[in-house]
Amino acid sequence: GAKPAVCKHWLRGLCKRDDGCDFLHDCDKASRMPECYFYSKFGECGDKDCPFLHVDASTASPVGCPWYDRGFCRHGPLCKYKHTRRVMCANYLVGFCPEGPKCKFVQ
Repeated sequence: GAKPAVCKHWLRGLCKRDDGCDFLHDCDKASRMPECYFYSKFGECGDKDCPFLHVDASTASPVGCPWYDRGFCRHGPLCKYKHTRRVMCANYLVGFCPEGPKCKFVQ
């Protein structure tokens, strides 16, 4: 199958999986580059030659992926919707949260 994105470890020369890697070991398509961690987290990147995508929050998909929010999105990194990792409530994970809708982990 098609590999979804360029391997971030391969870009740094650190991927040990070679042909067994689930990601591309070729950076011919800029659109398949992973997002720059620093740019997405802090809004800026200090590396002028950074190979990663610098996606503005205003141009990124503002809508969260309903499938990812439920636990799994079959489109993975190619999904057109935003995938946001969230911290789950430990009480809810074991069965019941006494805070209910007022729980600080509710999004």
